[in-house]
Parts: sequence; C-alpha cells; structure tokens
Amino acid sequence: MAVMRYVLRDGQWTRMSPLCLGKVGDRGRSGSNNRLFLEAVLWITRTGSPWRDLPPEFGKWSTVLKRFRDWVKADVFQKLFDAVSDQPHMEYVMLDATMVRVHRHGKGAKEGLRAKAIGRSRGGLTTKILALTDTLGNLIRFVLRPGQRHDLQGVEQLLEGIDLLALLADKAFDADWLEQRLLAQGFQVVIAHKSNRREPLQIDIEVYKWRHLIENFFCKLKEFKRIAMRCDKTDSSFAAVITLVSAVINSR
Repeated sequence: MAVMRYVLRDGQWTRMSPLCLGKVGDRGRSGSNNRLFLEAVLWITRTGSPWRDLPPEFGKWSTVLKRFRDWVKADVFQKLFDAVSDQPHMEYVMLDATMVRVHRHGKGAKEGLRAKAIGRSRGGLTTKILALTDTLGNLIRFVLRPGQRHDLQGVEQLLEGIDLLALLADKAFDADWLEQRLLAQGFQVVIAHKSNRREPLQIDIEVYKWRHLIENFFCKLKEFKRIAMRCDKTDSSFAAVITLVSAVINSR
C-alpha cells in the first residue's frame, strides 16, 4: 500500500486499541479493522484529500466517513489521545496560538461561521488554534476560536485545573490579569512583555528560549494538510482530526 508510511506504530496501536468502538466483545455490530480505519483518517488528514478520493484499500469512502462521524459523536478520538498522553511533563508549560485558513470545503456549515469557530480576518476566513503543550512540546489541550479573536480569549479555559511550575508565552499573552493569576498561584511567569509596559516583570530568558517547542508542535501539526488548510465544516470534526494527529505526535 502506498500509505504505509502513515500507519500507526505497533506500540501506539496497542495503547489505543482498547478504546476503539466496535471491537470484539463490544455490544452491537463489530467494526471492521479499527486500525485500518484510523489509518484511513490519517491518510485523509495528511493529504488533505476529499473523502471521495480515499483509496479503495481502506474500504468504501462513504462507510469510512460515516464511521468517522460516529466516532466524533462518541468522543472516541479524545479517548485515544488521553490513552497515549497520560503522563505529560508539567515543569514548563507553553501557551501559543496559530492561525489556519479555511479551505472552500470547510465552508457552508448550517449553524453559521461563528458557531463553527470560523471568523473573518485580513486573511479571509480563518480559525485559530489556541494550545497548551508540556515541557517536551507535546499537546496537553487546545481550543478552537474564530480567527479574528484575540489570543487571550480561551486562555482561562485552557488553564483550568492545570498544575504547572512555569508558564511560557510570547507577548501576545502579556496581560496583567494573567500575570497576577499565575503569581497568586505560585507559578513562575515567563511571558515576554510588550514594549509599552511601564514596569515589566523580569523573566528567565534561558527558560523562555524553550518556547520554540510549541512552535515546533504547530509545524508538525500543519504537516497534515487537512489541518493546515481547514477542510472540515464543523468544529467537532476539525477538533477530532487535530486530536488524533496530536495523539500520534505525542506517542512517537
């Protein structure tokens, strides 16, 4: 098969397989080859191809697409992510956002743009991925926002319940309320300051240099074309492919 370089490693599959739907022993109808199904989703995500162009080796495209939607509704991709990301390194946690343009295939959701985390900015229709990664640059969690929203919107949701020692972020996240909250909780603040700040907090420059790891994560994520150019109409489907790819990245 031409897609062999995209398949899951045995170790990754061993950790994910117990969480898949339709495996032997589950109630209801058993799904055919869950591993091949995940490979199909990864192929679609890596190439950015329409579902109709799915190679026949993966099965009928419409059946695979229906199965994908069923797994999205059942939150299976999040469970797979959790299974391979259960031991994050929380010494230094990094916060950043990246913008992706919306492909024409990603337009036309019935609920409207705003409900699907799509906004209008100078670059046209865009979605913002706001993410939190651990010390190694592996994803902890993320939220989707319309592209024109400020990077700070969604930060509170990301940080809720997170236990960390230090937060690293660039100057887009330079805000008094965030700095004060982190200091009040005893966390080290390693956030670059805007040039107009009167009394900037001194930060550890050597620690700040490690922030490139979250940028590296975004680069790995955007190697998958369906993410780099958002092709999914719904935010739930787009979040699902991000979650699956992040699970693969985290467990490499």
